[in-house]
Amino acid sequence: MDQVDFWVRLCNSLLLLTFCLSNMSDITTVTRDQVIEALKTVEDPELFLDIWFLGLIYNIEIGEKVKITMTFTSAMCPAGPHLMEQVRQKVGAIPGVKGVDVEVVFSPPWQPTDDVRAMLGLI
Repeated sequence: MDQVDFWVRLCNSLLLLTFCLSNMSDITTVTRDQVIEALKTVEDPELFLDIWFLGLIYNIEIGEKVKITMTFTSAMCPAGPHLMEQVRQKVGAIPGVKGVDVEVVFSPPWQPTDDVRAMLGLI
């Protein structure tokens, strides 16, 4: 490699590096805490408590998309489709989230914690 070729390659590399670094501000890392805070804004319309406090969220996976595994208070929950859409909207609004997949499972069945039972006046 001659000197001119070396300098051309070096300049091209530096231009590419400058371009990449200038676009780093567009890259946002989504955290589990951000997802949880978004989920805390989704309220069950029948119980008037958020789905995080209710324990309806079983798992959060953060990758190219955010995958939420959740359940409902019952398999026939009339608010189920509304809750799923709210999860998609609220989590999808987090900067850096490219998509949200919501999976609803009924195993294990939802069991309210003592704190939830107390809030619902069940104990």
